[in-house]
Amino acid sequence: MKVEMLKESAQVVQDYILELGYTNKVVELPNSARTAAEAADALNCEVAQIAKSIIFRLETSNIPVLVVASGVNRVNEKQIENQLNEKLGKADAEFVREQTGFVIGGVAPLGHKNPIITFIDEDLLHYSEVWAAAGHPKAIFKLAPNELVEMTKGKVIKVK
Repeated sequence: MKVEMLKESAQVVQDYILELGYTNKVVELPNSARTAAEAADALNCEVAQIAKSIIFRLETSNIPVLVVASGVNRVNEKQIENQLNEKLGKADAEFVREQTGFVIGGVAPLGHKNPIITFIDEDLLHYSEVWAAAGHPKAIFKLAPNELVEMTKGKVIKVK
């Protein structure tokens, strides 16, 4: 029996999930799941069930912030700024990779190189299962929204 080897960055996520005591399996899709729409098409699920991980940078303190949003929602940056009392800035590809260890389009909600303040979109809690990136643009994993909150220790908020 041939064992499928995960890409190194996806294996980091799989190892972290197992380390946390969960059994969720990281899978690699034949095509990219870089966008929520691509992932939903590949998985035959609603775009809203895709938990997209968006990294921001706090402008003053240069600290990374992760917002895990439903694939259909646009993040209202003011909502996040109100939570943190600091202005959000854009995170470029280098900052994202430096802080998370992952490339844009493959940022997992967990298993980052550095600790990251995490917010979870309350709309994800309407589903019995959601799908999140797993460290590579083709790697994803399925989980229940409560598992997402537990694994990330994220704060559930309204993001739109």
